Amino acid sequence: MSERKVLNKYYPPDFDPAKIPKLKLPKDRQYVVRLMAPFNMRCKTCGEYIYKGKKFNARKETVQNELYMGLPIFRFYIKCTRCLAEITFKTDPENTDYAMEHGATRNFQAEKLMEEEEKRIQQDREDEELNNPMKVLENRTKDSKMEMEVLENLQELKELNQRQARVDFEGMIHKYRELEKREKEREKEEDERETREMLERSLVKRLRDSDSDSEKEEESSHHSNKSSADKPTDILTTDKPSEGQGESAGGVKRAKMESWEKSVGTLGRGGALGSLVVRKKPSETVNKPNPKKIIPATTSQTDSKASTADSANTSKATQKASSSLSLLGAYSDSDSSDDS
Repeated sequence: MSERKVLNKYYPPDFDPAKIPKLKLPKDRQYVVRLMAPFNMRCKTCGEYIYKGKKFNARKETVQNELYMGLPIFRFYIKCTRCLAEITFKTDPENTDYAMEHGATRNFQAEKLMEEEEKRIQQDREDEELNNPMKVLENRTKDSKMEMEVLENLQELKELNQRQARVDFEGMIHKYRELEKREKEREKEEDERETREMLERSLVKRLRDSDSDSEKEEESSHHSNKSSADKPTDILTTDKPSEGQGESAGGVKRAKMESWEKSVGTLGRGGALGSLVVRKKPSETVNKPNPKKIIPATTSQTDSKASTADSANTSKATQKASSSLSLLGAYSDSDSSDDS
C-alpha cells in the first residue's frame, strides 16, 4: 500500500522545466492573509482604539521600487473594527519594526522616539568630528571627565556599602525593641495612675454625697418627730383666747378642756356660725377648794333658773330650726348650768 502523503515526486528522464508555461501575474498582486496588529493605534476617522495583538483579515502586497539591502518591503491593508475605515502600514526592516502609513496614529512611541533621538545626536556628533579635529579633542575631554565622575560615584557607593556592612542590624533592632517596651510600660503606668486618681475622686465625691444625704435624713427625721409630737386635734384647740373667755375674772387660766370643747373647737366662737352659739358672759368667779376645776360664774346661769315657760317654748322652736352645731351649743349651755 502506497503512502497517503507523498514527499518525493517522480520526474521522468525527459523532464524539461523550461517547457512549463509561466503564469502572467501582476507584480503588485494582493494576497489575503491573517495577521495581528503589530502596535497600538487609534483610528483617525472615529477615534477607535486598536490594541496590539488584535487579529485582522488583511491584504498583503509588495511595495514597488522599495528595497532594503535586497529585502522586499510589504504593505498591509486592514479595516477599523468600528467605522470600517482603511488603515495601512508596512514593514521596516531597517529598524526591525513596522511603520504606520495612513488611516491611524500610533500610540506609545516614547521609547522609539527616544532611540531615534539618540541616533540622531550620535550621527550629528560623528559628522562634526569628521571635519573638525578640535571638536574631536573637546569631545574626548568631556568623555574623560564624565568617566572620572562615574568612577568617583562608584567609589562612594562602594564605601557606603562597606559602612552598611559594618552596622549591627540585630543590635539596632534589639535596642529599638527595648525602647518600645519601655515606652509601653511607661504608658501603662500612666494609665494606672490616672485610673487610681479617678477612683479616688469618685470615692471622695461619693462620701460627700453620703454625708449630705445623712444630714438631710437627720433633719427630716427630727422634723417628723416634732410634727408627730403634736396631736391632730390641737389644730382645733390652739386658738387665741378671747377677751371674755381667755382668762377668768380673777386672772386664773382654765386648767382643763372638756371633751366637747376639743371636738367642737373654735367653730362656735366666730365666723358665720357664731350667731348660733350663745356666749357666756364674764362675771365674778367663786374659788372652790379644788383648784383643778375652776369654772367661772356667768349671769346666764341665774337667768336660766328664772326663765319662764314662754322662754322654754321659744328655745324649743329655735332648736328645731338650728343645725346640729346649734344643738351642740345648746347642749353645752345645759351642761354648764347643771354643773353649777
